[in-house]
Amino acid sequence: MNYTQNQKSSQITPSTLIVGIDVAKEKHIARFQDDRGLEFGKRLIFENRIHGFQTLLDWVNHIQKENHKDHVIVGMEPTGHYWLNLAYFLKKDMM
Repeated sequence: MNYTQNQKSSQITPSTLIVGIDVAKEKHIARFQDDRGLEFGKRLIFENRIHGFQTLLDWVNHIQKENHKDHVIVGMEPTGHYWLNLAYFLKKDMM
């Protein structure tokens, strides 16, 4: 998808949960925030394996319900190939 900067920014509304993920070989770190940059809860450290991905998805669902967010945007830096399995999992399970 080729979006302009304005199109990207317009996707983020007060009902959006933003999930930022720091990708690494063994474990990833996720943080959750709203459109104003206010953080929800503590960081989540999860393994680069299917059960770790499910833990992330469970946390996203929990924070989404707790904070009345009906839209989720996930961002991560594509570090090597370590982000691919997570991206495929999220694309399959979040759409």
